[in-house]
Amino acid sequence: MRLLRYFAIWTLLVILFALQGYASDAVRGFTWHGWDYLRWSMVEWYTLALLGPGVFWITARFPVEPPHRLRFLPVHLLASVAFTAIAVMLGAVIAHFTEPGYPPVLQQLSQFVSHHVATGMITYWVLVTIRTATEFYRERNRRELQAAQLQTQLAQSRLQVLKMQLHPHFLFNTLHAIATLIRDDAATAEDMLLRLSELLRAYLDEEREEIALADELELLDRYLGIQRMRFKDRLATRVEAAPSALGAAVPGLILQPLVENAIHHGIGKHAGSDCVEVFAQRDSNNLYLEVRNRNSRLEVPAADAVRHGVGLSNSRLRLKELYGAAADLYIDALVPQGVTCRVRIPLRLVGERLKGAA
Repeated sequence: MRLLRYFAIWTLLVILFALQGYASDAVRGFTWHGWDYLRWSMVEWYTLALLGPGVFWITARFPVEPPHRLRFLPVHLLASVAFTAIAVMLGAVIAHFTEPGYPPVLQQLSQFVSHHVATGMITYWVLVTIRTATEFYRERNRRELQAAQLQTQLAQSRLQVLKMQLHPHFLFNTLHAIATLIRDDAATAEDMLLRLSELLRAYLDEEREEIALADELELLDRYLGIQRMRFKDRLATRVEAAPSALGAAVPGLILQPLVENAIHHGIGKHAGSDCVEVFAQRDSNNLYLEVRNRNSRLEVPAADAVRHGVGLSNSRLRLKELYGAAADLYIDALVPQGVTCRVRIPLRLVGERLKGAA
C-alpha cells in the first residue's frame, strides 16, 4: 500500500505537468499530440520518483533538523547536485529509447540540462522537506503517546497508593474490634476473623480500578457483616440500589471508607443505636451514591471535614484522579440529626451487566 501511494502521488504529478505543458503550448498557438506531453512528463517525473527513495535515505542518515541542521547542510548540497545530475542523465537515456526515431543521447541530454536541472534541484529539497516533516510528525506522536502512557502510569500509581492507605485503616479498626471481643465473645471474634479473611482476599484479588456497582455492594455487604457483629443490635444497616444502576462503573472500594467513616463518627462516638444507609441511583449522565448515618452531628464545616478525614479525603482524591472535575464528593447535615455523604460519578457501564438494565 505504501508503494501504491508513492506511485499514485508521482502519477498525479505526471498528469498535472502534462496538462500544464499542453496548456502553455496552447496559449502560444501550437500543440503537439496529447500523448507526447504525457510521455515527456512520465520520463521526467518517473525518473525523479525512481531516485526519490535515495533522497529519503540520505535525509534519514544526515538529518537536517536541529541540532544537525548546519552540520549536514554541505552533504545535502552535494547530494542535490548529484541527484540532479543523475536524474538528467538517466532521463536523457530513457528518452533516447522512448522518443520516436531514437534521437541521440547527447541531444536529449542537452534538452534535459536546459529544461530540467531546476526541476531536479527543487524536487530534491522538496523530498528532503517531506521526509523531515514526516519524521517530525512521527516523533511528535511518539512523544505524545509516551507522555500519555507515563501520565496513565502515574495516575495508576497514585490510585494504588490511596488504596493502600485505605486498607490499613480499615484493617486496624477491625483487628482492634476482634481483639476486644476475644475475651468476652470468642465465637464472635472467630467469626469476625473469618469474615475479615474473606474480605481481604477479595480486596487483594481485585486489581481493577473500576468495578460494577453490584460487585462493590457485594464487598460492602461483607464489610457490614463484620460491623454488625461488632456492634450487635446497636447497628442497623440499609442498602438500596436502583436496578438500572447495578452495572455502573465505580472505583473499587469507594463505599467502604465512606461507610466506615459514618460508623466511626456515629455509633463509634455516640451512645445509643444508629442506622447506616446506603443509596445508589442514576440518570442518563451520572451515578449518585449516598451514605447516611442518624447518630452524629456535623460539628465542623463540611469542607474541613472532607479535607481532614482520612477516608473522605482519600476518597475525594481517588475520584479526582479517575474523573477530574466530572466527579464530586461532599457531606451535609441531616435534620434533625445525622450526616450524609453524597458522591457523583460520571456514568460508565461495565460489561454486559447494564445492557439488560439500560
